[in-house]
Amino acid sequence: MKRTHLPLNGLRVLDAAARHLSFTRAADELAVTPAAVGQQIRALEDTLGVVLFRRTAKGLELTPEGGAGLDALRAGFLQFEEAVRAMQAGQSSKTLTIAAPRDFTAKWLGPRLAAYGRTDPELRFVLLGGDDELDFTQANLDLAIRMADGPGEHEGVALGAGGHVMVAGPDAPDATIGWPGFPDEDAAPILTVADAGLAIDAAAAGFGRACVPALLAEADIAAGRVVDLGGCHPSALGYWLIAPLPQWRQKKVRALVAALGAGITS
Repeated sequence: MKRTHLPLNGLRVLDAAARHLSFTRAADELAVTPAAVGQQIRALEDTLGVVLFRRTAKGLELTPEGGAGLDALRAGFLQFEEAVRAMQAGQSSKTLTIAAPRDFTAKWLGPRLAAYGRTDPELRFVLLGGDDELDFTQANLDLAIRMADGPGEHEGVALGAGGHVMVAGPDAPDATIGWPGFPDEDAAPILTVADAGLAIDAAAAGFGRACVPALLAEADIAAGRVVDLGGCHPSALGYWLIAPLPQWRQKKVRALVAALGAGITS
């Protein structure tokens, strides 16, 4: 069924003016000018084809036509408020659904989410692989992490400074470990693995050296599993935390973005 177009602004003004029986006091409530209230009422009268108010010696008076629909109108506004509260109910949810590359989750994100989770026992996380095309609607995603040169069409913040480093285990041979994102495609790797996280593990195991995202190697370098041999092939790519604007504005998302940006650690 086709719905009638509702002049909602005018109806809101009608409700306020009918309660106060004063355009001036209605204007104060609505934070507009009395002239604007008068214009809205006249426009509404033109739309409905009825007179809503009359001016008398005693002041503003609501006509029978104007009063006829007030009860239904006010009940409708209450239902609108309930609808808005229902739509905002997700704001109170403390479940965060995040898509991220599996090696990024293992090497960087996982420990930080665990630490963040300890700040609030009601927090819950759903972690999805981040290797496919993103569909925030179908996957019901709150956030995603991507290796990119920027946030693209979404809102986003960069995690870390980006760039790549060459890492190797102690006394590693002069051999290359390859993975699909390896910047130097001309090298002939002694070992090829599925992702940068496995490349770091292979370097730690002594296979050779690997050029990997600097952010991903931080913990292994700090733990002494691998040694930082310095920069490798330049890259403008880095890890970005991204989401469409509606998700980005959620309180729970803003809190997590702030925590990850501050570098929460266990």
